Amino acid sequence: MADTKREIERKYESDESGLPDLTGVGGVAAVLDKGLVDLDATYYDTADERLAAASLTLRRRTGGSDAGWHLKFPVAPGVRDEIQAPLSDTVPEEIAALVRSRVRDRALVPLVRLRSARDVRHLVAADGALLAEASVDTVTAERLTGAAGTAQWTEIEVELADGGDPALLDQLEKRLRAAGVRPSASPSKLARALEQTAPGRGRNRRRKKLKPTEPVTAGDHVLAYLRAQRDALVELDPAVRRDIPDSVHRMRVATRRARSTLRTFTNILDRAVTDSVGAELKWLAGELGIDRDQEVLADRLTTALDALPHGLVTGPVRERLTTWAEARHGGAHAHLTGILDSRRYLTLLDALDALLADPPLRKAAGKKPRKALGKAVRKDERKLTGLVEHALELPPGEDRDVALHEARKKAKRTRYAAEAGTEALGAPARSLTKSMKSLTTLLGDHQDSVMARRTLRELGAVAHAAGENAFAYGLLYGREEARAAELEADLPGRWRKVRTGVVG
Repeated sequence: MADTKREIERKYESDESGLPDLTGVGGVAAVLDKGLVDLDATYYDTADERLAAASLTLRRRTGGSDAGWHLKFPVAPGVRDEIQAPLSDTVPEEIAALVRSRVRDRALVPLVRLRSARDVRHLVAADGALLAEASVDTVTAERLTGAAGTAQWTEIEVELADGGDPALLDQLEKRLRAAGVRPSASPSKLARALEQTAPGRGRNRRRKKLKPTEPVTAGDHVLAYLRAQRDALVELDPAVRRDIPDSVHRMRVATRRARSTLRTFTNILDRAVTDSVGAELKWLAGELGIDRDQEVLADRLTTALDALPHGLVTGPVRERLTTWAEARHGGAHAHLTGILDSRRYLTLLDALDALLADPPLRKAAGKKPRKALGKAVRKDERKLTGLVEHALELPPGEDRDVALHEARKKAKRTRYAAEAGTEALGAPARSLTKSMKSLTTLLGDHQDSVMARRTLRELGAVAHAAGENAFAYGLLYGREEARAAELEADLPGRWRKVRTGVVG
């Protein structure tokens, strides 16, 4: 099984002077010589270097204390999450799955081989505790594909010990800079190897980097927003597979934003082309919702149960709720992982790529953004107004619950439309986004109450059938019913405030 390690390190250029004395820096009482280690790492990527483009590194390394497969995800400058798996001849499936959203149907092939002679030093505190590891690496890089090239260099690497204070790295860097050591120009060994062994390296190094193009037309703004959602889907895929908290929610939001963009801006993008992509985004959002809705509901019920006086909780209510939540989550996550491995999902990602590469732009896409985007946003606002006013006219009950849920979905779509147009529409769009967020929070709380009451009825019935006291389930149901009534009473006032923030 793969393990995860948070890696916090900094890299520096090095010359023949080696590592300066770091004793006395930030609590470093001694620098212990741990000897030389020979490391041999082969880095894998697609032929078009998709992982490298996303600053991901996948390697198979022998030598040292952590021989095996390593997949590194960037978290922040100098911070990466490293997924480790045991040594094997081929890429382990648990590692391959984490890069599938980027690799798709491309093969992972050996790209670069790095052999390093590592001179290791342990920086320890007065009690012998490891604070950091510093090493001087003499690296030989060999490109394994295309026109093979080689490169050699020496670098200093300082890695913080597990649980260490990142401030120590600042203090160590100050000492290193005082000794003439400078931070590396490359973020990783692989990045440096790819640059220095690339065919036509001299010509490539003289080429100027292109600056990102600022959106000008209405179409530019819509495509920039859609592209951001596509990127979020791809980037969040590994986090969802690893069951990182909130990752499912964020991926679902990106899916909904992308779909809402296609549905709202039909004056910009031809829906004859985009409707099929929108339908697949709706499918994906639904699959993501199975796990996310379960997570939200379990948290709500657990919090409500914790708020009850102890004497009112009769029977094994907590045990039954915990068992229900764990069973549902485990099954939902396994199902979702299967979805992310499916051909249908990967085809959807390809379809989004194709749509962005060759967008089906309509005439309004070339116009100034304020008029074209404002028109689309106002259309969503008018539809939302009709849904909210219809819901408010209904008596409390199931029909109103359904109507409020439909209004909530339209409010989210209006919010996403305003987000997409914020740069062009300015303050009115920001105000509308804020108002829609407030409205969807209220309506979301109401819908969660509807789902909580449904679940409490089911759990109460099962408990009763098992001969348990179902009083606590009824009490929680009553509290949820009262909460829903409060929200419905607050809605007219909230809606009046929202109407003042429309895009004119």
